[in-house]
Amino acid sequence: MGVRAYGYARVSTADQTLDLQIDALNKYGVSKIFQEKASGAKDDREELKKVLDRLDEGDTLVVYKLDRLARSTGKLIQVLDDIKIKGAHFISINDSIDTTTAAGKALFGMLAVFAEFERNIIVERTQAGLKAARSRGRKGGRPVSDQKKLEQALKLYDSETYTVKEIEELTSVKRATLYRAIAKRKTQLIT
Repeated sequence: MGVRAYGYARVSTADQTLDLQIDALNKYGVSKIFQEKASGAKDDREELKKVLDRLDEGDTLVVYKLDRLARSTGKLIQVLDDIKIKGAHFISINDSIDTTTAAGKALFGMLAVFAEFERNIIVERTQAGLKAARSRGRKGGRPVSDQKKLEQALKLYDSETYTVKEIEELTSVKRATLYRAIAKRKTQLIT
């Protein structure tokens, strides 16, 4: 099987149309178009996964625009890294990006730098926000559950009379909080 170009087209909602993207991808000459109606913010896009799994060395993934592939620079770089690791190429028709060229490879490198910069800025802002909150006497993280309600939820769980859903409704203790308390109790019994 020779080198191939695959297209990926995506819209966010079911009532949007893929026609513009499909026309551009067909004009480019891709052998198959993977079509998806899902948010670009979702990590579990089935058609994107299929096309990435199909890519072999020398193949090319073609999209109409970069934002069809991902909604954040970090996710975009992650997908482009997956393509690069496979030895495949990437083309964004509308953005004039083609990683088979020196200029396209350079642009890809710059995108990676911006993604790292974006991650660092987010970390710095988060740390500054936590520091400011601590200086005002507040702690970060999830609020602590009411200990009496949690003890009641554990007793109900131990009785084996109620489902976790029923316990959550009766005590207002969230399912995840209950499971964490059960796991913590088990580790305390072991040690």
